[in-house]
Amino acid sequence: MITLHPESATPLYEQLYRALAADIQNGALPPGKPLPGRRSMAARLGVSVSTVDTAYQMLAAEGLAESRPRRGFFVQETGGMLQSGAPRAAAAAPAPPQPAPAYRYDLSTTGIDTALFPARSWGRIQRDLLYNSPQLLQRGEAQGDAELRAAIADYLGAYRGVRCTPEQVVVGAGIEYLLGCLAHLFAGGAAAVENPGYSRARAVLQNSGIPCRPAHIDKSGLSVQSLAGTGANLCYITPSHHFPTGVTMPAPRRAQLLAWAREAPGRYILEDDYDSEFRFDIRPLPSLQGIAGPDGPVVYLTTFSKSLAPGIRIACMVLPGPLLQRYRQDFALYSNTVSRFEQQTLSRFMTGGYFTRHLARMRLAYKKRMERLTAALTAALGPGLAIRGRHSGLHLLLTLPGAGGEARMVAAAAQAGVRLHGLSEYYWARPELCPADTVVAGYAALPDDQIDGAAAALAAAWLPGAQSSSSRACSTPPPSRR
Repeated sequence: MITLHPESATPLYEQLYRALAADIQNGALPPGKPLPGRRSMAARLGVSVSTVDTAYQMLAAEGLAESRPRRGFFVQETGGMLQSGAPRAAAAAPAPPQPAPAYRYDLSTTGIDTALFPARSWGRIQRDLLYNSPQLLQRGEAQGDAELRAAIADYLGAYRGVRCTPEQVVVGAGIEYLLGCLAHLFAGGAAAVENPGYSRARAVLQNSGIPCRPAHIDKSGLSVQSLAGTGANLCYITPSHHFPTGVTMPAPRRAQLLAWAREAPGRYILEDDYDSEFRFDIRPLPSLQGIAGPDGPVVYLTTFSKSLAPGIRIACMVLPGPLLQRYRQDFALYSNTVSRFEQQTLSRFMTGGYFTRHLARMRLAYKKRMERLTAALTAALGPGLAIRGRHSGLHLLLTLPGAGGEARMVAAAAQAGVRLHGLSEYYWARPELCPADTVVAGYAALPDDQIDGAAAALAAAWLPGAQSSSSRACSTPPPSRR
């Protein structure tokens, strides 16, 4: 069994490559054997698909594996690096790829409600640009088009308290790309990353040569005491809405965190303003960047993946002066990774007032969905269910003692056709800190007409003899509109 060590200075993709190469060379993986699918291997090891893909590509480059179109990777049947010896038996025919599990109800945290996308106004703006702005076919500015950066700076200043000029904004195709750029700027450093936390950010940093060390989360967010013990000079956090616990970092803890960053030169906070647009009952605190100032030790990151759509691939970061100078020096010859048509569409969408109206509609729709889901879950699962995360974000934490524990809850839900994840899956160190009997349930991609069915399915999965009560839950009317 392959075991990876996130705390090691060796990147995860290299650890996986070495383990698989050793198994191939000693015959544990015989020639012709298919390697596990990238997604299934990533799920098994708790790493990103890109980590597995990089390891597989390295095996192919070394002649230890080969990529077969539409079939995956297979141990190479020829090549000098394989052990010689007795004649090889004919390779067994590769097993057919395993079909993806079919779920009736999607409570994962990765999806959005595509029906809420403003297709009409977005399409109208994009068509106008396509026919009337041929100059957008030319190469644009490396940091992103000036019009979009100005619109983003205005929006962040008005709604998130970010203090910056358009010159400090860098547009890129997703948070992962921008983190890769930052990893280059911080080469030789180490990052403290929230535990539990966003595994993709950690994977990107580690794959880019930045070793990551766990900093633990308490009721106020990331523990500054735990952070200080890591010896890291970088700190990646989601203070406005921590993923996955939903904790909002209070002002005193934010002040402590900024004090840590200012104690020594070269320390920076990477502030991922995750899900800051979706707050239902309380106003968000200003961003850390806004508190620190335009040249403070904070890099602000945000994405439009939840507010618009993940497929559009637009994110941005705000760099303080010293880092901006380094970025321009090192990335001057790079082209921007976002289509100029998409950039200009978003720019007009924001300056025309469409974006703020769209966010208001989304908040209302998601708040109603959250209220319906929590009501349906409470009716179906009873008073023993504890629900956290109602005030913000697009997911809930469900705790149900007596349902057999987290692992059984996830497995039983899958058997009932419900896709969700256990909270412990987001702990990459000290899993004993994870609260018991708790799962993470996203609701962004769950259609309104499936809410009662999902709650009934979970009741049947988690509560013995709940078939009749779950059937009654299906007919529970939604809460009245206020």
